[in-house]
Amino acid sequence: MKSLVSTEWLDKNLENVRIFDASWHLPVVKRDAFQEYKESHIKNSSFFDIDKNSNQNSSLPHMLTDKEEWEKILSKYGINNSDHVIIYDNSDVISSCRVWYNFLYFGHNSNLISILDGGLKKWVEEKRSTFKEIKKFEYSNYQATENSSLVLNKNQIDSNIKNKVFELVDARSKERFQGDQPEFRKELKSGNIEGSKNLPFIELINKSDKTFKEKNKLIDIFIKHRIDINKNLAFTCGSGVTACVLGLANSIISGKKPVIYDGSWAEYGLK
Repeated sequence: MKSLVSTEWLDKNLENVRIFDASWHLPVVKRDAFQEYKESHIKNSSFFDIDKNSNQNSSLPHMLTDKEEWEKILSKYGINNSDHVIIYDNSDVISSCRVWYNFLYFGHNSNLISILDGGLKKWVEEKRSTFKEIKKFEYSNYQATENSSLVLNKNQIDSNIKNKVFELVDARSKERFQGDQPEFRKELKSGNIEGSKNLPFIELINKSDKTFKEKNKLIDIFIKHRIDINKNLAFTCGSGVTACVLGLANSIISGKKPVIYDGSWAEYGLK
């Protein structure tokens, strides 16, 4: 898996890849990701709306859609199965990882889907070019295959509390995990899933440039939080976004594709 590419690499390969701005912000932040994209984005990038390109029939936020709908979405963007797709964001929650996970779930070649390490923040700080022009692409005929082993539902989470087939790791902050801070969504109670462990996703990211920490440091952080990297791991969070940050870190460590509880606390924490 080629999970990460550097800003330097992307700058040299802008014409050889397809690029998505997958910025998504928590509602409380009151930022308009699409408006920000229209004002400034990396050349040839398309905006990927995490909410709109999800299951519109679910009451839960940005749940995985089905195979046919995913094929329509990517065909509309003009994505081919052979494209190397680079995803970046300008978000505090590293939302690009969620879209990276979606591509893996729907069978895109894992060597052809990568995150821009450091995102737009690093790109801009390095004074690399940004554009307002939005490039249009011709429709394609994207073909997807679902890998259902990469997603978990509530019944599997409940079953695992007794059977302990996998270790569940929660990406939320320590305060939210422990129930000391109320959830952003008013319909949710505070707390965590029985038996889960907490690894706040922000600990995996370098503060200076928002890049992922090196593999050996990631391993140390997992161990510090008493997470056995040799076990089957699955990841959860508030609504399935930052769980994918942990999933990407684990892929760097283990080479494994991420297993995500899609409903996360948005489903499990309903009052």
